[in-house]
Amino acid sequence: MEILKFIETAIDTAAGFLWGWPLIILLFGTHLYLTVRTGFIQKYIFKAIKISVKRDEGAEGDVSQFGALATALAATIGTGNIVGVSTAIVAGGPGAVLWMWLTGVFGIATKYSEALLSVKYRVKNEDGGFSGGPMYVLERGLNMKWLGVIFAALTAISAFGIGNMVQANSIAHLSSDTLGINPHIAGIVMALFTALVILGGIKSIARVCEALVPLMAFIYIIGCLVLLVINFTTLGDTFMLIFESAFTGSAAIGGFAGAAMKEVVKAGVSRGLFSNESGLGSAPIVAAAAQTRNPVRQALVSSTGTFWDTVVVCALTGLVVVNSGFWKEGGLNGSALTSEAFGHIGIIGPIFLTFSLLTFVFSTILGWSYYGEKAAEYLFGKKILLPYRILWVLFVYVGSVQTLDLVWDFADLANGLMAIPNIVSLILLTKVLKSETEKYIHEI
Repeated sequence: MEILKFIETAIDTAAGFLWGWPLIILLFGTHLYLTVRTGFIQKYIFKAIKISVKRDEGAEGDVSQFGALATALAATIGTGNIVGVSTAIVAGGPGAVLWMWLTGVFGIATKYSEALLSVKYRVKNEDGGFSGGPMYVLERGLNMKWLGVIFAALTAISAFGIGNMVQANSIAHLSSDTLGINPHIAGIVMALFTALVILGGIKSIARVCEALVPLMAFIYIIGCLVLLVINFTTLGDTFMLIFESAFTGSAAIGGFAGAAMKEVVKAGVSRGLFSNESGLGSAPIVAAAAQTRNPVRQALVSSTGTFWDTVVVCALTGLVVVNSGFWKEGGLNGSALTSEAFGHIGIIGPIFLTFSLLTFVFSTILGWSYYGEKAAEYLFGKKILLPYRILWVLFVYVGSVQTLDLVWDFADLANGLMAIPNIVSLILLTKVLKSETEKYIHEI
C-alpha cells in the first residue's frame, strides 16, 4: 500500500507539473508559430464553417467531412467546457476567460496543421477504409515509426482514462446526485448505449455524433445566451473586467483581490489547451477518415472544432460565470460555481445543466473510443478492434462504480505526453504544411 501510494503521488505530481508551464509554453508557443507559418490561417475560419456542412462528393474516405468534425467535437466538448471554465476562473479570476479564448483563436492554426498532415499521410486499408493520425505522420512523413509507436501507446492508454472512466464516473455521480439513480444502474445503461454505438465502428459513431453534437451544442449556447440576456445590465462591466484583469492580474470589484498575472495566464491557457486539445494529436485521427478531395479542405473543416469548442462555447460559459458575480463570494469550486451561475434560470437551470453535462460527457466517450481503437489498431492490427471495443464498453461500467485515482492520473499524464511527438511532427514538417496550403488553399 505504501508503494502504491508513493507511485500515485509521483504520477499525480508529474501530471500536475506537465499540465502546468511545460505544456503551456510548448503548446501555446506552437500555436503562435504555426499561426505565422500558415499565413494566419484563422482568416479562413468562416469559409471553413461554410464547407464543413457540405459533402465533398466523389472524395475517398470513411465518413463525411461533417461526420469527422462532429466526432472530433464529441470528444472535445465535455466537462471542460462547463466545469473546467469555472475552475479556471476560481484559480485565476475573470481574466482567465480572455486567455482561454486566445488559446482557442491561436489553436485554430495548430488544429488545422495536424489535420492537414494526418490526411496527407493517411493510409488506405485492405478493406477500403482509411487510417491516419500523428503515428502515421511520424512513420511516413519523418521515418520515425518508433516515435509513432510511442504516440499510439500513449493515446491508447489515456483514452481509457480521460475518454472513458473519468467521463463515465462523472455521469454516474451526476445522475446519482441530481436524479437519485444508483451508479450501478447508470453504469449498465451507459455501457449498453455505448455498445450500441461503437460496435458499429466509425460510421456508426459519426452518424450518432452528427445528430447529437449540433443538438447539444445548440441547446447549451441558447441557455448561455438566455442567461446573458437576463443579466444584460452588467454585461458591459463584465467585458471590461475580463479584459482588465487579464493583463493586470487583479479584479478590483467586490473586494476580490485577484491572482497574480502569471496565475491568470496559467489558469486560462491550461484550461483552454485541455478543452480544445489542439496540439495533442487526438482530433487528427478522425480527420484522416474524412471524405475529402485534398488535405487542406479537411484541415480547414477540422480547425472549426477549436473555434466552436473554445472561441464560442468556453467563451460563453466564461461570460455567464463572471457575469453572475458568484465567483466573488469565494469558497465555491468549479462545479458549484457553475451550478450557482446557471441557477438564474430558476428550476429549469439545474435540469438544463444536467442535460448539457450528460450529453457532453457521453459524446466524449464516443469520440475517444475511436481515437483509442485506431491507436490500438496501429500497434496490433485489425484483430484488436472487436476486443478493444468490448473492453471499452466494460470499462464504461467500471468507471461508473469505481474510484481509480491512480489510473486517472496516469491517463492524464499520458494525455499530456501525447503532445510531444505530435509537435515534433508539426515543427519538422512545417515546409510540407506551407507547400500543401499554398497548393490547395485557392481551390477551396
